[in-house]
Amino acid sequence: MKFAELKPETIEKLKTRLYDRIVEKHEGPERWKWKIEHGECEFIQTGEHFVLLPVYLEQLPNITILRVIESKDGNALTVFLKDTTYGDDDFFSGFMAVCERFAGEDFFTATVYHEWFVLDNLK
Repeated sequence: MKFAELKPETIEKLKTRLYDRIVEKHEGPERWKWKIEHGECEFIQTGEHFVLLPVYLEQLPNITILRVIESKDGNALTVFLKDTTYGDDDFFSGFMAVCERFAGEDFFTATVYHEWFVLDNLK
């Protein structure tokens, strides 16, 4: 799935959405409209799901999905990821996103995007 393939009416609806962001002590809410109008939107695949994360396009090749937790109804995902764009230290490279299925579509958008210390409590 590619962002450029979305219907114009879907993009217009997406522009009205907000997401909460806390990265490098900058806090949101932020608007998807800015990301869209500055050409900074592309899907990342998290297994079988396509997700829009509020990151710059240059970051996408540096993102590794560590874990995805899907809600029982399939309409929400919690995604833990590592972004090594600015370094691979676990202290600075971890992020988590809460994503919701976009109504009437087969993709998810982040509604929360926060820094996260890479912790592996599953071991």
